[in-house]
Amino acid sequence: MNDFWISCGHHLLDRNDSGGLVVTDEFLKAYFVRPELMPPDDACDAERRLHRELLAAPRRAVQASEVSEIADADARENWQFVLAFRDLLLRHATLEAAYLTLIRAGSVNLPPLFVNQLVHVILRNALDGCEDPFVLRAAELFFRTQRLMLHESSVLLGDAEVIGGVNPTPVLSLMSMLGATHDVDVEVIDDESAEHYWHRSDQFDMGLDLTAGRRGQAALATVVTRWLAHLLGIEVSIEPLTELRDVKLSWYVGLDTDATEIGDRLWHGEALDEETNGRVLGIYRLTFADPALMLEEVGREPVYLIMAMSPQKLVRLKPQNLLTGLPIRHLEAAT
Repeated sequence: MNDFWISCGHHLLDRNDSGGLVVTDEFLKAYFVRPELMPPDDACDAERRLHRELLAAPRRAVQASEVSEIADADARENWQFVLAFRDLLLRHATLEAAYLTLIRAGSVNLPPLFVNQLVHVILRNALDGCEDPFVLRAAELFFRTQRLMLHESSVLLGDAEVIGGVNPTPVLSLMSMLGATHDVDVEVIDDESAEHYWHRSDQFDMGLDLTAGRRGQAALATVVTRWLAHLLGIEVSIEPLTELRDVKLSWYVGLDTDATEIGDRLWHGEALDEETNGRVLGIYRLTFADPALMLEEVGREPVYLIMAMSPQKLVRLKPQNLLTGLPIRHLEAAT
């Protein structure tokens, strides 16, 4: 069986009987040895002491005063965030349960990079055993910002951090610990290059063809089904559509901020101008295997998922929208 996404640190975690990820001391230590938390030569005694003691006992309680005593303001902020993240994981039986609690709280008080890291490793668990590189490449959209690359009539996506551009979103990984490096060449994954994905999966340097009717859209649909099955325990089928025409938006979920805004406009009967319509990259029809799970007011109508890019040609999916936006009667946390 091929391995992938070593940089998420899934090898450092345990699994419970239900298949959920259980935090370990080794996983926590991987954060404490990141460059942002390694005390520099001129670090104060308080910073050095906290770092040393947490490496020895990663779960030990940390008083607010221990952090406030750190002289460097950036170091204080880094420790506040990483300890808040650590405490979130330690309060829950699994990483999946911690993530669901975080996104259902309505406000996320952690930097996006921590949330992306959590999605990265949970999705690695949900896709464990997957042997389809197209699905794995599509799954990268859940935790890494993409940039549109137009080629003739094709819609191609490349990792925004790899191909550069304006303000690419930083993504937390454990790659610094593992000594991984990036190859900046972008090769669009196809039948011939797919086998190369396995040894390049942590470089995020392969492009994805998301043109309507091609394999990329179907691969992303598979990722959504695995995500929902793993975190909510529900079975759905998802069909990529080629256009918005004749779609009745009885219920819709925007897979990103821009798609949500577009869906809201369509919901209110507004016509989309050419520029806005051109930013819609995909629309999917979702149906539940068990319609009894759906809210009564929705009935048996399908749910539509909308995906779009920003005016800057960036794609930032929000996988949490799938967990909070579907018309489901009961949402059970993963355990």
